[in-house]
Amino acid sequence: MGFSQRLMHAAALIAARLSDLLDHQVTAGAPARLVEAMRQGALGGGKRLRPFLMLECAQLFGVGAEAAVEAAAALECVHCYSLIHDDLPAMDDDDTRRGKPTVHKAFDEWTAILAGDALLTLAFELLASPQAHADPAVRTELIAALARASGPAGMAGGQSLDLEAEKLSLPEPPRLAHIERLQAMKTGALFGYACEAGAILGRSDAAERARLARFGARIGMAFQIADDLLDLEGDAARMGKATGKDEGKATFVAALGVHKARAQLGVLAAEAIALLAPFGTKADILREAVRFVVQRQS
Repeated sequence: MGFSQRLMHAAALIAARLSDLLDHQVTAGAPARLVEAMRQGALGGGKRLRPFLMLECAQLFGVGAEAAVEAAAALECVHCYSLIHDDLPAMDDDDTRRGKPTVHKAFDEWTAILAGDALLTLAFELLASPQAHADPAVRTELIAALARASGPAGMAGGQSLDLEAEKLSLPEPPRLAHIERLQAMKTGALFGYACEAGAILGRSDAAERARLARFGARIGMAFQIADDLLDLEGDAARMGKATGKDEGKATFVAALGVHKARAQLGVLAAEAIALLAPFGTKADILREAVRFVVQRQS
């Protein structure tokens, strides 16, 4: 399969696993309304790029998609939780996501908060299960790395810095170094985890694991710059969410301007592709993933 087919196959695999998991929550006694809100946030479409990267990185070490799907689904639970909370009125205040009502619009704010909480905690339940990996030591590494990537020094911390820049009366606009730091945490950390987790699943050596974590961090930064550019220039109908919402925020486009942001996007793409050199042709799909991130229109 080529890149597009593999991406769609991974998205279908993850969606099917998430659907089964949420079905199980109802039979396990979870409130039906809460589970429906979780479905709204987790099964509303999306490219599933982060779990796709995990599956592809695991493949470098001979770990098939079926063996890596549990860990990949856990990562997607964390990503979807972050989107549900990000859309809340207290944060980015969005009414649509992927062309559908956001969870707090389809339900209400308290349900959206709890749906996000439930998806986050479900992620760690999945990683603790033998289905994630037969070796408890590997499961522990997966759990610890995801906690770091999504916690106060990772995604949550980056989101905090982002909102501080937007909502607090700062004495001056954030500088580029501050924007790089907050976006490395907010977006890059979870991308880095996606790729590092593939290496963890494959029991790779420390050097390979670190290399893939760096690759993921760069592709995550490229993803964020592309996102900033799409907010400025993209089509809302095609993107399935409002555009033009980043004005006044701490973005690469605000700090660099459109021309320099595009140039930085190219630099990051080249660095990411260079990091894949030791993996040879086995990493061709990951190289295509970098190009996809840079060129995407939604």
